[in-house]
Amino acid sequence: MEGTLTARDRVGVQDFVLLDAYTSESAFVDNLRKRFSENLIYTYIGTLLVSVNPYQELGIYTMSQMELYQGVNFFELPPHVYAIADNAYRMMCSELNNHFILISGESGAGKTEASKKILQYFAVTCPMTESLQIARDRLLLSNPVLEAFGNAKTLRNDNSSRFGKYMDIQFDFQGIPVGGHIISYLIEKSRVVYQNQGERNFHIFYQLLAGGEAERLAYLGLERDPQLYKYLSQGHCAKDSSINDKNDWKTVSSAFSVIDFTEADLENLFGIIASVLHLGNICFQEDDQGCAAVPDTHEIKWIAKLLGVYPSVLLEALTHRKIEAKTEEVICPLTLELSVYARDAMAKAVYGRTFTWLVNKINSSLVNKDFTQKTVIGLLDIYGFEVFDKNGFEQFCINYCNEKLQQLLIERTLKAEQAEYESEGIEWEPIQYFNNKIICDLVEERHKGIISILDEECIRPGPATDLSFLEKLEEKVGQHAHFQTRKLAGPKGRKRIGWMEFRLFHYAGEVTYCTKGFLEKNNDLLYRHLKEVLCRCENSILRECFLVAELESRRRPPTVGTQFKNSLSSLLEILISKEPSYIRCIKPNERKEPSKFDDFVVRHQIKYLGLMEHLRVRRAGFAYRRKYEHFLQRYKSLCPDTWPHWHGPPGEGVERLIKYIGYKPEEYKLGKTKIFIRFPRTLFATEDAFEFSKHQLVARIQATYKGCLGRREYVKRREAATKLEAHWRGALARKQVKRRKWAVQIIRRFINGFINRNKPLSPDNEEFLVFVRKNYILNLRYHVPKNVLDKSWLKPPGILETASDLLRRMCTRNLVRKYCCGVTAERKAMMQQKVVTSDIFRGKKEGYAESLNEPFVNTRIGVSTSNLSDGILVIHVSPENNKQKGDAILLCEHVFEVVTKLTMLVNKENFVNVVQGSLQFYISPGKEGTIVFDTGPEEQIYKDKNGQLTVVSVRRKS
Repeated sequence: MEGTLTARDRVGVQDFVLLDAYTSESAFVDNLRKRFSENLIYTYIGTLLVSVNPYQELGIYTMSQMELYQGVNFFELPPHVYAIADNAYRMMCSELNNHFILISGESGAGKTEASKKILQYFAVTCPMTESLQIARDRLLLSNPVLEAFGNAKTLRNDNSSRFGKYMDIQFDFQGIPVGGHIISYLIEKSRVVYQNQGERNFHIFYQLLAGGEAERLAYLGLERDPQLYKYLSQGHCAKDSSINDKNDWKTVSSAFSVIDFTEADLENLFGIIASVLHLGNICFQEDDQGCAAVPDTHEIKWIAKLLGVYPSVLLEALTHRKIEAKTEEVICPLTLELSVYARDAMAKAVYGRTFTWLVNKINSSLVNKDFTQKTVIGLLDIYGFEVFDKNGFEQFCINYCNEKLQQLLIERTLKAEQAEYESEGIEWEPIQYFNNKIICDLVEERHKGIISILDEECIRPGPATDLSFLEKLEEKVGQHAHFQTRKLAGPKGRKRIGWMEFRLFHYAGEVTYCTKGFLEKNNDLLYRHLKEVLCRCENSILRECFLVAELESRRRPPTVGTQFKNSLSSLLEILISKEPSYIRCIKPNERKEPSKFDDFVVRHQIKYLGLMEHLRVRRAGFAYRRKYEHFLQRYKSLCPDTWPHWHGPPGEGVERLIKYIGYKPEEYKLGKTKIFIRFPRTLFATEDAFEFSKHQLVARIQATYKGCLGRREYVKRREAATKLEAHWRGALARKQVKRRKWAVQIIRRFINGFINRNKPLSPDNEEFLVFVRKNYILNLRYHVPKNVLDKSWLKPPGILETASDLLRRMCTRNLVRKYCCGVTAERKAMMQQKVVTSDIFRGKKEGYAESLNEPFVNTRIGVSTSNLSDGILVIHVSPENNKQKGDAILLCEHVFEVVTKLTMLVNKENFVNVVQGSLQFYISPGKEGTIVFDTGPEEQIYKDKNGQLTVVSVRRKS
C-alpha cells in the first residue's frame, strides 16, 4: 500500500484513513474522483471497500488478477474485491471461524456484479475435487436463475435486484466449497402488477416470451409479443436494446438443468408464470347491481388449465368474497375495484410464494449431505439506503434495514478497533459517534414503534385509513426528536412535508415518507376464497406454497412489516455470529455513462451509505498501523543501524528507526506487535524520505549488481574461452595428424607410380598417370600459342606425346580459323595484292622478302589531271621519308585510257582527281610545285617566271 503514496497527488490515496482532512466530505469526494479518473475504482476505509461502478470493462477480473491476490496480505496490493474475498477466505481457513461480506449500495451501483465476482473468485481459486464440481456449478448457476425471477429493469439499472439476498457458502476443513444456502428478503411483489414509466416487470416474463420454445408457449397459451399483456406493458419499454432476453433464456434454461429441476418442476413453474400473465389480462365490468363480472372468460379458462382448478370456481373466487360467521359462510359479490384488488393480490401472492419456493428448491440442490462441521462465508447483497422524490412503504422497510446494518457496522468497527488496541497494549480512547439505536427503536420498538403502530392500525376494528395511521403516529411518537409531520414541523419545515407524509431523521439524513398505501401493502391480504382455490389446485408448486393448514388456522397472518422485522432480526443474529467484511458500492452518475463522475450524485450516496461516519470512527485513533516486521522491512534503509540487516527483535529495530527519522512522541505509539501512527502526514513524510533514499540505494545496488554481473560474465567467458581453446587445439592437432597420414599415403602412392610410370597401366601407376595428365593439361593452359606464327609448345611427358600432338594440331587449326574469321575485306584485298606481288617479284627482284612485312596502303597512290585537253597526268606517291623523290609527272597521248586502266587496277573510289586551273604536287618531301593549266593557240609546256610549270592546250570546239 505504501508504494502508491508517492503518486498520491495524481491518483489519491488508496485508503481514506490516510486523508489529512478526513472530516471533509469534499476531500473524500476529491480522492474518489482522482482514483476514478485513473480507472482505480476501489478504495479502502480501513478494511471496508468502497467500489465505484465504472460502467465499462477494465480488464481487472482476469485469471492472472485472481492468482495475484491469492494468499497475499490484505494491504500488500492495491484495493480490490478479490482482496476482500481472499482475506475472508484465508481468515476462515486459518482461524476456522465464519465470515460474511456485506455488499450494499443504490440500485445500479454494482452490488450484484460484486457478489458475482466474489463467487467467481472462490470458484476459481479454492481447491476443488471432481465430486464437488457439481456443488460449485450449482452455486454459480443459482445466480442467473435468481436474477431472472428477482431482478428487473428500473430507471436506474437494467438489472436491478428487487429483493435482498443472503447466501452462505459452505466450506469443509480443507477449504473446498461443498454447499450453500440462500435466504431472500422482501421481494418487490408490487412490481408484478404495476411498473412505473420506463421500467419492466421481472426478467423471467420477457425471457419466456422471447426464448421459449414454440410448443411450450402454445401449451401455456402465450404469444411472443409482450405488449399483449397488461402486466408487461405498463412501463412502455417491454423491449430494450440493452437486454437480450433470448440469450438470457438460454442461460437460465441451462442453469435449471444443472440445479436439478425436473421436467415436471419446470412445467409447473412456467405454468404459474403464464397464469400470472393471463391474470393481468382478465377484464372486469360492472353489472346492473354494481357488482364485478367477467364478460370474457378466455383468460379464466387458461389459468384454470395451467393451475389445475375449475374455471367456474376460479371465476367465483375473483368476483366474490367468502365471509365466515360463527355458524355459516356468506358469499358476497365484489365491486369492480375489489375484484381488481383480488386479481392483483392473487398475482402478487402467487409470484411471491413461488419465488420463495424457487429459493428453497435451489437450497435443496445446494445442501451438502455430509453433516460434519463446516465453516461458511456469507454474501449479503442487499438494497442500500433509498431516497426518492416519493418514498413509500418499500423505502421505509429498506431504510429501516440499512439503519440496523449501519448500527451493526459501527458497533463491529468500534469493537474491532477496541480489541486491536487492547491486544496491542495501547490505551483506548473513547470515540464520540452518532448511535442510531434511537432511530432503530423508533421504528421497531415493541408496542411503541412505527411498525407496531402500523400493525395495530391494520387490525383494529373500524375504518382504518392511511390518514388515521398518520394521526396515530403523531399521537404516539410525535414527541420523538427524529420524527416529524406537517402538523408537528415548524414554519420552515412545514412547507416541505405533505399532509399525508411524515419525516424520519435517519443516520444518513432526513427522508420524507408518504403514508399512502402503507396499510394496504402492510396487510398484503389474499381473500380466503382465493386461498381455498390455490390450496386445492393441482399445480404441485402452489400446493406446497399454499398449505391447507393456513385455512384451518384462525390466527391472522403476520403483516409484511412484522415479517420483515423478524427476518431482519434473524439476519442480524446470523451476521453477529460471523466476522464481517464490508463493500460499499457507489454509482458515479445517473445515466450509466463510463468515465463520468457526478459530484452531486456521489455526495448523495456517500451521505446515505454512512461512509463519512465510518471514516470518522476509523480515524478517531490512529490513521496507520503496521506490524513491526513489515514496517522495518520497508523503511530500514532510512537508518544506518537497521540497513541492510537488523539482527535484533523487530520492535527494537522499529524504535531505533523512528528515533533516527525524528518522530515526535505524540505522532506514534508502539504496541506489542505493531506500530501505530496517528497522522497521515507523518507516514507521507516517511514515504517521501524512503522514495528519495531509494534512488540512491538503487544506484548503489545497480552498480554493485552490474559489477557482480560483469565479473560473473568475465569468469564465465574466460572459462568458456579456455575450454574452447583446449577443444580447438585438440581439434587442430587431430586434423593435423589426419592430414599428415593422408599426405604420407599420397606421397607413397606418388613414388610408387613414378617408379612404375613406364609400365602398362595398372593399379600401381594409375593415380600417378592421372596426376601427370592433369598436371600437364593444367600447365599447358599457360603455354598455348597466341597466334599462328607462334611455334612454341610445352614439351609433353613421354606417355602424352600422341595426345600433345593432337592438341597442338587442334590449337593451330583453331588459331588459323580465328585469324581467318578476323580478316576484313580490305585486308583480304591487300593480301590478294601481296599474292600478285609474289607472283611478279618473288625470286626475281631483290628486297622483295623485306617488303612482305610491310602492308600496302590504300592512300599511298593517287592520280590528278586537268579538265583541259592536255595529256598531262600526275601520279602522287606519298613520301615515307626525306630520301624519296616526289610525284611523277607524265605526258601521254592516251591519257584517258591510261587513267581508266589505272583506276580499274586500283579498284578504289575517288582515285582520280580532275582539277581546274592548277594542281599541287610534291617535288620532294617538304618541297612542293605547282602546275598551271591554260589554253592557247598552240600546245606548249614551259616554266614561267615564278618557277611554275605551265601547260598550254588548245581549246577545242564542242
